[in-house]
Amino acid sequence: MSLARALDTVLQQAVERGDVPGVVAFVANDQGLLYEGAFGVRTVGQPDPMSRDAVFWIASMTKPITTVAALQLVEQGKLSLDAPVGLIVPELAEPQVLEGFDESGKPKLRSASRPLTLRHLLTHTSGFSYDFLSSDYQRYMAITGLPSIGTCQRAALALPLLFEPGERWEYGISIDWVGQIVERVTGESLEEYFGKHIFDPLGMRDTRFLLRPDMQARRAGMHLRQPDQRLVPIPFEVPQQPEFFMGGGGLYSTGPDYITFLRMILRGGELDGARILQPETVVAMGTNQIGALAVGALVSADPTQARDLEYFPGLRKKWGFGFMILEEDAPTGRSAGSLAWGGLANTTFWIDPAKRVAAVILLQVLPSGDPLALQLFEAFERALYTQLATR
Repeated sequence: MSLARALDTVLQQAVERGDVPGVVAFVANDQGLLYEGAFGVRTVGQPDPMSRDAVFWIASMTKPITTVAALQLVEQGKLSLDAPVGLIVPELAEPQVLEGFDESGKPKLRSASRPLTLRHLLTHTSGFSYDFLSSDYQRYMAITGLPSIGTCQRAALALPLLFEPGERWEYGISIDWVGQIVERVTGESLEEYFGKHIFDPLGMRDTRFLLRPDMQARRAGMHLRQPDQRLVPIPFEVPQQPEFFMGGGGLYSTGPDYITFLRMILRGGELDGARILQPETVVAMGTNQIGALAVGALVSADPTQARDLEYFPGLRKKWGFGFMILEEDAPTGRSAGSLAWGGLANTTFWIDPAKRVAAVILLQVLPSGDPLALQLFEAFERALYTQLATR
């Protein structure tokens, strides 16, 4: 069976079973595309077929792009990985740690004993979390009236830390703060900076925070999984007049654009004559940056947004800059040293430097960690590596 036929079959069967409304997937190596596929419909109940250039909210797949922007500035000497970030964003000059709540329900805060650095933020060892992963954050936000990060209101960033910087790995709003740092240092919005220094050089025309009319017309609709497994379309859009650009999760993109970004990483920071990062920086992105700490499960505090999720449970996982690093070979065929992450609406990607391959799979289904989406991802990955082994 050919690679295309094997992967087409996996995607088509998932659509036919009703597991997903529509899906786009791309696979590439350092030389070019190996596969592209689009199956199903953009939105359940609507006639528009899914297309290779459909526009998806990629959510946390924004994070590696924001990380690249920050590392460009590190290369230029405009940012330091280990200097206190409070020198650039005064709001982080004296971070507070939430120690709990007193008997009256008032938050108990204390000053952190060490300064926050860009390294802490880039590696999710800062002390920040997400409200959908932390009941303490939910309680704090209810008391203080802070909005959730998805509102793109500046007040959403004003959360305390949950632990001392560097103490443990905890997924959260760190990269949104990195986006703020990039804006302060460059004097440009993330929309402007990403365009000039990442998207335009790579030809990523359809990756933006702000949707052009032609992108709006190609958008895949968002769906919510019901208890009976049905998929129901729901209204969803990242605020298009945001108070800040959400560097941790605000971008829209397409399969062709995101596989282009992944190929740039796979090729050591360069693609088609455009050098985005130096090779040694890309090596650092794929190197353990959290020492003895480990990347564990994301335990949900809000099942309407996310289910509990752990990539490759039982296997060792670290964090570099922008990516989770798999430290052991996976039973699916993915190699040790592979880099990966995903987005809240069940989008995912990985880069396998050992086998010189990268892949992206795009859906629009909530909550995160949807079992049928994860089943599709695994089947696609196994089929891909089975075919690559025969080539």
